[in-house]
Amino acid sequence: MELDTPVLIFGLVDGTTLLFLTVYFVITLSDLECDYLNARSCCEKLNMWVLPEIVAHSLITVLLLLSLHWVLFLLNLPLAVFQINKYLSKPSGSIGVYDPTEIHNRQLLKSYMKESMVKLGFHLVFFFIYLYSMILALVGD
Repeated sequence: MELDTPVLIFGLVDGTTLLFLTVYFVITLSDLECDYLNARSCCEKLNMWVLPEIVAHSLITVLLLLSLHWVLFLLNLPLAVFQINKYLSKPSGSIGVYDPTEIHNRQLLKSYMKESMVKLGFHLVFFFIYLYSMILALVGD
């Protein structure tokens, strides 16, 4: 197919960006956990990148659907839906997904850290999947 190579190259670049963004989330959350950052500055830094992360992941998911990569689309869809649902279901009074008044309550910091580690593993695996698929598409052309 003629869309395979550009979509997979974009997927590789997008996946690399999301991988680095997730590493940034893990570092920022661990800085908060070790008290190198206060809750407000940490949440401001993280909330600034929530929407770009959702847009980047949703964009590659839609491109995989349009280029008929069904397996990759179905593997990407749950994380995209989870991120969109998390963004849309944030409480109305909070400043964003990460709220400085709530982050230390009810073990939210630990759950955010676990979520970031799972996303890190997801993006790391998909980086190599996109790389392998892109090489196969380039060799096939």
